[in-house]
Amino acid sequence: MIETIQYRSLQWLHITNPGEDEYKMLLDTYGFHPLDIEDCRGTNQRPKIDEYDNYYFLILHFPYFDKGNRFVRIREVKIFWGKDYIITVGKSHWAIKKLFDEMTDDLAENDEDTLHSLSSSDLLLYTILNRLMVETYTLILRIGSEVDLINYDIFNKKARAIIELISITRRNIILINTTFKPQLRVLHMFESGGIKGFVSPEEVDMEDYWGNILDQYQKMYDLIEDYGELIEGLSKTYDSLQANKTNEIMKVLTYFSTIMLPLTVVTGLFGMNVDFPFLTNTVAFWVIVGVMVLLMAILIIFFQRTTNR
Repeated sequence: MIETIQYRSLQWLHITNPGEDEYKMLLDTYGFHPLDIEDCRGTNQRPKIDEYDNYYFLILHFPYFDKGNRFVRIREVKIFWGKDYIITVGKSHWAIKKLFDEMTDDLAENDEDTLHSLSSSDLLLYTILNRLMVETYTLILRIGSEVDLINYDIFNKKARAIIELISITRRNIILINTTFKPQLRVLHMFESGGIKGFVSPEEVDMEDYWGNILDQYQKMYDLIEDYGELIEGLSKTYDSLQANKTNEIMKVLTYFSTIMLPLTVVTGLFGMNVDFPFLTNTVAFWVIVGVMVLLMAILIIFFQRTTNR
């Protein structure tokens, strides 16, 4: 399915679920390199920018939450960027479709911001990337709130619930971090001048726009690095708390077993089917019970003094 926004000479083609007819159109109409079309067909591509004489081909990765709103997934964003067009191909991030629909409505109302974004392909690409940055930043802030929740509940919540939350949050942070790291180099190419674009500096100075994209991305990368360190620290703290709790339980069980052991010996000794002195004397029973109580009291006092040292 091909959807189109047309403003003056600029086109934005949004192609979802492309088939062979759409790929053939891209080859015949725009003359894109066959290897780029193969990249559009495939998945799990590395982030990159391919530069050609009359267009650029971008593959970028951005996170989103799954339908359960718990696990982070990664969506590839594939963009052909030419002087008079932007073409987004494949199952792109949901933010791109949302932006496309918004700009379609705003264009009908002659919204000034939309008209400005559609004044050149460079500005349109910036608008798309900026929207992806905003949505990604919102996602990262939510992960940050989950880290804060773990920090707050680490002493209160049940073990199973907090372990599950730590595991999910750590998994999400690792996935985003491994996605951001190789992509940072790609985005540096914009600010460093490695990517020239198509609009002249006299018309629009894109350096500030690309710098803003890189600043946002660097900020998010730093945040996710910090959250990664925090979740590791909280995980170790929680493991220490659980180990200490286990040690306390084992200590109580050890005290109980140690106290009961001599009592078991006494009861086992007098429970043997042999004759003992004073076997028929009723006072002997209470003497034995008294000895056992005294022995138990001595052991309890001993353990209390040992623990308080």
